[in-house]
Amino acid sequence: MDGKCGHCISTSSLSSDQGQSTVIPVCTASNTNNTIPIIQLAIDDNDDENDVGNERRPLFVTPPPITEEEMLDGCLGADGFLYEKSLLFEHEPVHGISASGGSAIAVSIQDKPLSYHRVNSSEILYEKKRRKVKFVSKYLLGDVVGEGSYSKVKEVLDTETLERRAAKIMKKKRLRKIPNGEQNVQREIQLLRKLNHENLVKLYDVIYDDVKEKMYIITEYCVAVLQELLDSVPETKRLPIHQAHGYFVQLVNGLEYLHSQGIIHKDIKPGNLLLTNGGVIKITDLGVSEMLDRFQQDDMISTSQGSPAFQPPEIADGRAKFSGFKVDIWASGVTLFNITTGKYPFQGDNIYRLYDNISKAELTIPEEMDYLLSDLVRAMLCKEPDERISIQRIKQHDWVRKKHPRIEQPVRIPCKVGGDELRSMSVLPYLWQLHNNSCGDGLDAVDDDDDEEFEYATVSASDTTECSNSRMNELTVNSFVSSVSRTSKQSRTSNLCKLVSFVDSI
Repeated sequence: MDGKCGHCISTSSLSSDQGQSTVIPVCTASNTNNTIPIIQLAIDDNDDENDVGNERRPLFVTPPPITEEEMLDGCLGADGFLYEKSLLFEHEPVHGISASGGSAIAVSIQDKPLSYHRVNSSEILYEKKRRKVKFVSKYLLGDVVGEGSYSKVKEVLDTETLERRAAKIMKKKRLRKIPNGEQNVQREIQLLRKLNHENLVKLYDVIYDDVKEKMYIITEYCVAVLQELLDSVPETKRLPIHQAHGYFVQLVNGLEYLHSQGIIHKDIKPGNLLLTNGGVIKITDLGVSEMLDRFQQDDMISTSQGSPAFQPPEIADGRAKFSGFKVDIWASGVTLFNITTGKYPFQGDNIYRLYDNISKAELTIPEEMDYLLSDLVRAMLCKEPDERISIQRIKQHDWVRKKHPRIEQPVRIPCKVGGDELRSMSVLPYLWQLHNNSCGDGLDAVDDDDDEEFEYATVSASDTTECSNSRMNELTVNSFVSSVSRTSKQSRTSNLCKLVSFVDSI
């Protein structure tokens, strides 16, 4: 062994034609830092049929900060840099003989790291996705306000009446993957077309796109879901009694109207109750609803697809037939219990224990619930459907008729991400872009193709702040929109320009 070598490394099977173990001398010069990991690439100078080009195999001389496999793919080293094999470069050959008889080349891992360095997450700057101005028929699309398993909801602006709307966008390809997906959507559309009540979400338009296989269901716009209010309360997850009373009365009114039309909702819960800025409850999601036959003498049904925690005992027991109206009353009772206590009347670790508790467990009323409310909850959550209270008796109950004092502060609609307390129109930045770029010149061109997307400059954060500081809030704009929609029947282009000019003026 050479006297200059500090240590040796033993390796085996370094070439295809040599299976014996070989000791390779490694040079440790005085100017070499022992802490720097060195890779020794063995070059096979022998020409044999198993070789492909120059055969090089990495041999670790000093312990590297990462494993060989990690190093080959690229990995973060101990010094905080990311290394990759393809970026390593060669030094002068090390004097010695490799396992295959060729010369050995020393390569330093730390010689050429990638140009990455560590920064704090607060220092990272994110560029917002470029906004795209898009029309679907006469509706200008805004931001996404909700998303489900097979659909997403965007806020839209009716360019004829200048009113806020909501567009539920669904792809037929996704609907086909869901059992009875298309049938449920068509049933919901059919039911919404014939319904008209203050406490039911109203359907305005249905747009089909055969090319992209998309469906747009245009309904009235609501700013929040009742479940959002419950989730925004940190600990109790409940609403004040006077606020819960107001929402429950509206729920009963809307449910009474549905039953009068022979429609059973079958999925009443806080997640299917929408809220407007005026505090009006809107019952939505009629996808699993059922309409009774007009010649049917009773309300007996045989199927239910609602949420398990809101199912009545007759469904938990697996009965073949049960009263549809009493199913909605039970679910409304669970909803009332939930919004006043923040809990569910029956719970279970899994669906089997949940159904067993719904069927057999005794209802436990919290101590803080007053007598009138507990009496109503017991009547609505009666396990026997025939003894369960009816809608008419619910409306005559003393708790429903009582005017409750405003002792606690009401739960406000939670702020959206970004701190918009008033939940202003998300369409306004798109209107701003459209107005600043064309001022209506390109609206007709957009109207020729509903699916064509026009991309404009991104609205910066300063523009959004300027809008907020200019008091461009929802109440001001909505008052203008209402006045224009009542008095003006001009073209869509003039209405949009008028709205943007009004926004600029404030």
